Amino acid sequence: MADDIAGHCAAELSYLDGQRLLEQGKPKDALDSFATSVAHAYWFLLDPSLDRFRNPYDPEFRRACDLYNDALAAAMRLVIKQNKLRPGETQIIQTGKKQFQVHVVLRGPWHADDIDQLEFVEDFKIEDGLSNQYHTYGLGVPMIAVRGSHADEGLAERYYPPGLCFPVTAFLRVEEQTHEQVATNVHRCTLELYDPLFSSDIAVCNRLVPLETDLTIPLAYFLDNPAFRDKDLTNTGLFRPNEAQGIKGLYMVEPFDPNRIPVVMVHGLWSSPTTWMEMFNDLRAFPEIRNRYQFWFFLYPTGQPFWASAARLRDTLAEVRETLDPALRNPNLDQLVLVGHSMGGLVSMLQTLESGDEFWRLLSEKPLEDLRATPEDKAKLAKSFYFHPSGSIKQVVTIGTPHQGSAFASDIIRELGRQFIRLPEFMMELGTKLSLSNPGFFTNKDLLTTTTSIDSLAPDCPIFPVMVRASRAPWTTYHNIIGVVPKRSILGRVSEDGDGVVSAKSAKLEGVASEFVVPADHLEVHRHPLSILEVRRILLEHISQLSGPPRFASLPVLPPPPPAPVPAYAPMLR
Repeated sequence: MADDIAGHCAAELSYLDGQRLLEQGKPKDALDSFATSVAHAYWFLLDPSLDRFRNPYDPEFRRACDLYNDALAAAMRLVIKQNKLRPGETQIIQTGKKQFQVHVVLRGPWHADDIDQLEFVEDFKIEDGLSNQYHTYGLGVPMIAVRGSHADEGLAERYYPPGLCFPVTAFLRVEEQTHEQVATNVHRCTLELYDPLFSSDIAVCNRLVPLETDLTIPLAYFLDNPAFRDKDLTNTGLFRPNEAQGIKGLYMVEPFDPNRIPVVMVHGLWSSPTTWMEMFNDLRAFPEIRNRYQFWFFLYPTGQPFWASAARLRDTLAEVRETLDPALRNPNLDQLVLVGHSMGGLVSMLQTLESGDEFWRLLSEKPLEDLRATPEDKAKLAKSFYFHPSGSIKQVVTIGTPHQGSAFASDIIRELGRQFIRLPEFMMELGTKLSLSNPGFFTNKDLLTTTTSIDSLAPDCPIFPVMVRASRAPWTTYHNIIGVVPKRSILGRVSEDGDGVVSAKSAKLEGVASEFVVPADHLEVHRHPLSILEVRRILLEHISQLSGPPRFASLPVLPPPPPAPVPAYAPMLR
């Protein structure tokens, strides 16, 4: 019992002494005291010989946890000021009285070279944009790891956005000193950096110890990166989609994990992946979700018609699969979940429909083979109007999606869109060139040359009836979330029944496994807590169906049916 009390007192006195020395401008002596405090708190909390005296319900126990965390944070700040803490290296830290040999180790899926700098979570706070902060209590110092590019990057790392940050928790494992080390005042320690998304509890001294973690502030720090801010990407993607071509594509904000199912989140009009951060922050806070799923984000220029963006998503998913799993052996990549908001729901739906000739007939009554054009130009056109459902997509969730168009795309708004939205040059040039070289070939030139995303969302757009009639993939399950603004609100009193942009009638989708109504407007429906909980329910249901209860007899699982026969120009679609 005396050792128990002495250890706790020594930890507290050493910490107070470190603060005093720091105020006196003696950082080396302060580091010595902070390190001593960490060591005493460590053994007080974890020494097996003290098990019969320790009481985890005693306030002194929690105070010892705080001492360990605070002293470790103070010591790390002093060390980081002198030199960087790089994983894989051993830092020799000489204080006023002792030498500390600290081996830095990164635990989890990241590489040692991924960490460019470390920031302390406690130095930041959330200003806006994220409603909930997910912080758990235990031992360790929650930190922000800022990733830097490096040589020998893996294949998946091409999908990491610039300035990516990820959470880590620093935990100092203190080794017992040998007689020789005591005589020479040498202390050996291991500073372990854990990714809390993969390790929230660790084994120390034959017991399981919870880590102190923070998942939200590292995410907020990343979102504050100018290269990924909403105000930059949304305007560029809508009004200048030609300039956005270089930043479009798939983004991963976590390391690719072959053992988890991808959830691909597709934003809507005048938006970007940051619109999903509220849902992403909440969903990954559930261990059962983050243990089974990884989240990917599709970024595309929203000024172009949604079928052009759907073609790009189709190509992107095929490219990612070819990059990460060229042999098609990973079953998790055949369980994709698409979650789309607004126009992103239409982009997602088009990944699971069979086009046949129906979509092409909107453009021309003549077969594509008769078009006078180069094979390359024919292939570009075919990607948007000829396609087959992906066998890898098993769930589609549409949120606030105008399945029958939106009255918001009125004649005035559409005309304004044509004035301000500059379509990608390759689309304009291709459409104009094909029209001039094929007079009388196209029955609807607007679909080819002048359609913007706003035009494509108008209720009279001919593609909506075709989408409703098109065959869906029988292996894909569909879910729909509809926003309805309460009538007592100002927006509810002046707008049609719906979310203020998409009417409830247009938002409805036939043939879905579930449909859920949320009291929210169009901009908030995918951020609403009820929508987030509904997506969580869908994800949990999906993995429960994959595992399923024990069965003693079952029918064989048949592969998806082969795609319908394709036209003679099929090689151009590859």
